[in-house]
Amino acid sequence: MQVLKNRGTSSLLKSEKQSLVRFFILYLLMTTGIIVLIAIFYYQSQEKIMLSNKRGILANYAYEHIKKLKTLHHYFDERRTYPRDSRFKSAIYDLEYVEIFSLLDTKNVIFDKETYIHEDKIYFVKMLDEYYLGAKYLFLEIEDDKLWQSEAWRMIFLFGGIGWFVFALFGLYFSKLFLGPMRNSIMLLDRFIKDTTHELNTPLSTILANIEMMDTASMDKNNKKRVDRISTAAKTVSVLYNDLTYLFLDYNLESKNEEVDLKALLENRIEYFDTLAKSKEIVFEAILSPTILTINPHKITRVIDNLLSNAIKYNKRNGQIVVFLREGFLSISDTGIGINPEQIPYMFDRYIRFNQSEGGFGIGLSIVKKILDEYNISIEVHSKENQGATVVLRW
Repeated sequence: MQVLKNRGTSSLLKSEKQSLVRFFILYLLMTTGIIVLIAIFYYQSQEKIMLSNKRGILANYAYEHIKKLKTLHHYFDERRTYPRDSRFKSAIYDLEYVEIFSLLDTKNVIFDKETYIHEDKIYFVKMLDEYYLGAKYLFLEIEDDKLWQSEAWRMIFLFGGIGWFVFALFGLYFSKLFLGPMRNSIMLLDRFIKDTTHELNTPLSTILANIEMMDTASMDKNNKKRVDRISTAAKTVSVLYNDLTYLFLDYNLESKNEEVDLKALLENRIEYFDTLAKSKEIVFEAILSPTILTINPHKITRVIDNLLSNAIKYNKRNGQIVVFLREGFLSISDTGIGINPEQIPYMFDRYIRFNQSEGGFGIGLSIVKKILDEYNISIEVHSKENQGATVVLRW
């Protein structure tokens, strides 16, 4: 019972951690996006505040410079030198946006903004009330000292980092809180499966043993059909029982590898499932070459049983199953209902079932994947809906 508890807890923790990590990553991405948006808004607001402060200073500069332009305009015959100021650079343009005179570092000026930043310079545009020297627009240019920018970035990184860390702590807390119901559901499901497995043992063993001891040769046709149906149902339950036993009892046991004759094993398992296949009038075609694989016999049996039982379960009536074996390669193809290619990456997840009309707990393929990963055996699934499926193992 301790093994059962540890196995269930281990599976629960892994499933919970995966869900927690996925939710937490999504939460952090959303949180980061929100913080970035706030940072952009804050940066732009600081830029606007800086420009607003500079606007007042530049407006005073412009007022002083306009007086100098007015003086030059009235005494132009005597004075021809454009006024300069060490605090800023200036330029004048006429009504048609044509440059009259410029000391600016750029020729690309913007007329429809009063104050703006361009190439690390701050520009101020003043529309003149009178045409001094034929000018309608006065431009002033000063250096952007970047002090506001450094301060803005400092505040963004400081408070953004603190905010991100606080949100991350809240996210971790709420993730665990919200995943509580899922944890309880998984524990309840595991407990139910364990109890079901325990209760199945005795009656299933009795049914299978009594079926094997029956003398079907002396039975009439109708009774023989009834026994075949019982045998089919019992073997279906037996596959599920063996999966549950492996999942909750044998999974953590140390593997005892042997040289397994895959050809003989496949022939044995195909014969075992033949009664189940005949119930749906499905025929097997086996193309098997002698192949030896060093692996735990019990585990490879679980893999083959699950793949064959699924090929029968999801096959169509009067269908076919082709089993092909050669060195380093095993494929099992069916003519069944197939699966949507988009669902294939998720079909090995525990408790996943895409076809609710068929029975089972959704654990068989999960067991298959775990065993194959343990022995570095790759598995591929090729399928389309209503076009059958092919499972390929390579080692």
